[in-house]
Amino acid sequence: MVFRKLPGVSASGMGLRLSQKFVFLLFLSGLVTLCFGALFFLPDSVRLKRIFLSKTEVQAVTVGSDNDVREHPKRPGKEQEHLRGMTPAKGDSKQKSLSRKPSVSHEEAEAGGKAQEDMALSRSKPESASEKATSADHHGASSDAFSFKKFQKCLLKATLGTDGGRPADPQTNERREKVKEMMKFAWDNYKRYAWGKNELRPLTKNGHIGNMFGGLRGASIIDSLDTLYIMGLMDEYNDAKEWVQTSLDLNSNGEASLFEVNIRYVGGLLSAYYLTGEELFKSKAVELGEKLLPAFSTPTGIPRGVINLGSGTSWSWGWASAGSSILAEFGTLHLEFVHLTELSNNPIYKEKVMNIRKLLNKIEKPHGLYPNFLSPVSGNWVQHHVSIGGLGDSFYEYLIKSYLMSDKKDEDAKKMYYTAMEAIEANLVQKSPGGLTYMAEWRGGILDHKMGHLACFSGGMIGIGADDGAPEKRQHYLDLAAEITHTCHEIINSPNQLLTKTSCFMQNIK
Repeated sequence: MVFRKLPGVSASGMGLRLSQKFVFLLFLSGLVTLCFGALFFLPDSVRLKRIFLSKTEVQAVTVGSDNDVREHPKRPGKEQEHLRGMTPAKGDSKQKSLSRKPSVSHEEAEAGGKAQEDMALSRSKPESASEKATSADHHGASSDAFSFKKFQKCLLKATLGTDGGRPADPQTNERREKVKEMMKFAWDNYKRYAWGKNELRPLTKNGHIGNMFGGLRGASIIDSLDTLYIMGLMDEYNDAKEWVQTSLDLNSNGEASLFEVNIRYVGGLLSAYYLTGEELFKSKAVELGEKLLPAFSTPTGIPRGVINLGSGTSWSWGWASAGSSILAEFGTLHLEFVHLTELSNNPIYKEKVMNIRKLLNKIEKPHGLYPNFLSPVSGNWVQHHVSIGGLGDSFYEYLIKSYLMSDKKDEDAKKMYYTAMEAIEANLVQKSPGGLTYMAEWRGGILDHKMGHLACFSGGMIGIGADDGAPEKRQHYLDLAAEITHTCHEIINSPNQLLTKTSCFMQNIK
């Protein structure tokens, strides 16, 4: 009797009307379709697949020492199939196939027990002061502290050069003075309108702090220390040094980009120390480096992109696919972190970044390429999107610079760089119908014929790496570097004309 009083319920019983059943079934089928669509097509589907699919799928890769590596067997079935071949650039008569470069396979390692896993996870946690000292002794770290005087003796010339670095050629000297004049103009206006802030907004003439550095201030000051010193602008340099000594507060409690703080603050302080020998810069760099270590506390040791400098909590960028870390960010740390170990005599900094290399060397790379998104939890690529511009750029730059910085002893960095260059040339380097060489982007086997403006650095990178390549390829690398630089020059000079002629699209030209 109760149901007969309810609207929409059949008077003959508890059954629903035919139209209501149809609407209910339509809603249910739509819900099921949406769920399975999210499972297989959305970029965040990696997490869902780990829930629904078999445990024979690739699980987390945890990298510790050389003898402590755990990997799951390779993915079965379709996961092992080659990706589709790339579409040819406009004007190409034949389709290019990716089959000429086989995927780099996993190196199988014996699966360890729970004790090994706990040991590997513990390595990603920040160490206490006592643990650091024990670790230093255990790894046989040198007991000799870094000596700036010994370092100076290794330099080919004084940091300011002879006669203040003044060139003999009048035209070169004139250009040099013009650059110095421009630097002083920028510095004077920063000091007048934005002193102590992170940057100057030139149109409104006020300072801007932003949220990229987690509350740290004076990014332009830290960034300019080495430039001011090299240019001989000593009054300006001394003002900057005094600000660092009295006003640089590292005890902030904000959300900072690990990548930006490393390259701007840690890198700026290290450069200033190596040029001047001022202990102030060294101590600040090491103190800040220690605050960045908690970002590496992940199952794989791949750091997350954002860290709270006060609490040590870290997380991935909200826009990063499936909570992934970005290649250009976690791959742009080892120059500074190796020096932090050198200066602090604490091996933990170098261990953290070398762990990243170990994982990258072990996981499968599609056709030798490094995609831009990597899960810090599973150690797997999240998307097969490859770019030499934004999201990928400085990873490759740091490889060749690490090799050169090590006095050409870092063979691992050298191998990774030149192997990556071979894959880039085979799969990404294209030539437009107008004859311009450019680096396309790669999305799961399909070429996207555009080159972002951030990729223009690659001309210089390939140029500095030319001398140490295979003898038969050295001139080739110089030619490639010149061609890419020429493309960027032409597009900046006349973007509208070139965009109608070529399939190369430079993004965000300013």
